[in-house]
Amino acid sequence: MLWGCFSAKGPGRLIRVKERMNGAMYREILSDNLLPSARALKIKRGWVFQHDNGPKHTARATKEWLRKKHFKVLEWPSQSPDLNPIENLWRELKVRVAQRQPQNITALEEICMEEWAKIPATITAVGTVDTEKKEEEDTKWIPSHNIK
Repeated sequence: MLWGCFSAKGPGRLIRVKERMNGAMYREILSDNLLPSARALKIKRGWVFQHDNGPKHTARATKEWLRKKHFKVLEWPSQSPDLNPIENLWRELKVRVAQRQPQNITALEEICMEEWAKIPATITAVGTVDTEKKEEEDTKWIPSHNIK
């Protein structure tokens, strides 16, 4: 399984998750990867974090962790994974990886990382901000989700 994040400025970190992800692991992934991704993308303060309503996302401990870290979290309707903008990126990644035809799990992981990093901001920006506000620096979203 993969976990990744992105913004209108481009893809953030992508990591391989080798075990079944639970709330504690999700919080650890966020702790290790979310702010470093925002910094690497040079996202200024005031960005909004978005994830869906999976149990690990809505767990009391996760909500408390996000609150203590002062993350602004976008309210998200339940039972609506089709609205999540990262689903477009997972599709893009799958297409790019399939074209390279990895022959084993090691190659698959390497190709996923390479292709994720090459996804341009013109693709990640779709669905992340209102087109009239693309240039506005204080409105940045970092959706996060995982792919199986």
